[in-house]
Amino acid sequence: MGAFLEKPKVEKHSESGVTPSGIKYALSSMQGWRVEMEDAHTALLTVEGFPSWSFFGVYDGHAGSGVSARCSTSLLPAILEQIAPIQEISEDFSETGPISNAIRSGFLQLDEAMRQLPEIQTGQDRSGSTAICCLVTKKHLFFANCGDSRAVLSRGGKVALSTYDHKPINPAEKERIQKAGGSVMIQRVNGSLAVSRALGDYEYKQNSGRGQCEQLVSPEPEITALEISEDDEFAVLACDGVWDVMTSEEVCDFVRHELRTNPDLESICSHLVDVCLYKGSRDNMSVVLIVFSGGPTVDEKSVQERKAVDDYIRTKVKEVFALGTTELSEMLITLAEDSFVMGSLPSGVGIHAKRSLVEAELKLLNPNNTENNC
Repeated sequence: MGAFLEKPKVEKHSESGVTPSGIKYALSSMQGWRVEMEDAHTALLTVEGFPSWSFFGVYDGHAGSGVSARCSTSLLPAILEQIAPIQEISEDFSETGPISNAIRSGFLQLDEAMRQLPEIQTGQDRSGSTAICCLVTKKHLFFANCGDSRAVLSRGGKVALSTYDHKPINPAEKERIQKAGGSVMIQRVNGSLAVSRALGDYEYKQNSGRGQCEQLVSPEPEITALEISEDDEFAVLACDGVWDVMTSEEVCDFVRHELRTNPDLESICSHLVDVCLYKGSRDNMSVVLIVFSGGPTVDEKSVQERKAVDDYIRTKVKEVFALGTTELSEMLITLAEDSFVMGSLPSGVGIHAKRSLVEAELKLLNPNNTENNC
């Protein structure tokens, strides 16, 4: 079930870029409280053989980082191998069409190929990984989900897509597990594994009487194909370290709020990861943000409103500090009771969105207090 550090590792890996078609992306990942960083990711601005396409993915490893690392380099080539024979890929982009089928087949092919690796065969590597991916073509978005990482799409100011988390307690997943000879205890496969679909995890794929997608843990992804709309704002791909503490709607509200005041997508992803840590996430955290042409842009009114709130918080911190409140936790509680501050922040995030600002102000006022230097 994972082990934890005494103090979280908060250093991040972040990057960003722009595709040839003008789609912007950024990502940020943090090890957090876990003893090992088991997440991996893919961010390709162009796809080999399809220069107008791009591909993004987040892979949440467990019991090691071997499978997640292989997915980050090998999943797209496996998918492209299945796409290559398709003669007219523009004819059918529906969820049951050839591209969707190729993505599904790519997942299954990679899972079979990794099973044959020496370190897997000997049991040296017993890891597994979820996968949440987005293939962006000229006219369509293909989301592929295997496990409990998740993708959300914001379209026209609302959540237009939130992928389905594959958990053992879900009725269809539980039925498959039981038919394969397993059980669901404490919401886990055989009381151990918290996801019901994943790549790798071959100890849960040993029933010779059932097919590849009928095992205790299935490598089969769910594919959602959507035609690109001018109302598309952004998509977020993230592991469950994010979704454990924020809902799909809360993440979209947060990103939309940030995009109106901050042009730096890396900074937005980094801030989201920090907020999840502050909200109590104990897992590795990885976020990929994909911003389309219809995404919110920085506007002066929002920038000025944000500046006014930040200035107010700085003043409030000084006032409350002067009254004897010197600890960060107490200061945050006080600010969380301020209607002006809370009314300006995205839903579900609250004062956590301003924790870094409050912490910085307290350090200036009381630099010798090591309790606040976290």
